[in-house]
Amino acid sequence: MTKINTPPKFPSNVLIPVSNMLKGKLAKLERREKEISKEDPFKDVNRVNDNAAPDIEADEQFGHARTSAIRSEIDRATIQIRKALTRIKVGKYGICEVCGQMIDTDRLMIYPEATLCAKDAAKKEK
Repeated sequence: MTKINTPPKFPSNVLIPVSNMLKGKLAKLERREKEISKEDPFKDVNRVNDNAAPDIEADEQFGHARTSAIRSEIDRATIQIRKALTRIKVGKYGICEVCGQMIDTDRLMIYPEATLCAKDAAKKEK
């Protein structure tokens, strides 16, 4: 019989606190996204659409660019957290998506939503 080499899985007593922590981070991100959306000057119904003074227009453009950039980062982080929560549910949390090996626990402690080992993450960034 050939034995298939499968990576070990984290025990549920480790995954439950990780899952709860990720759910907490997700809730904070969702609240922050609502807050930042309210700060977007382009969503202000009282905003004057025409003949705005150049300084006001520039301020609105900057405010919109700022909130858009923050929302983009929030969206990226939200996707990563949801992906990690899904991987916990299907039993693949802590396993690199590329090479299939266990992700170093030190990496997961710092970045619990990691889906790549440090080696494959470095390759991806190049």
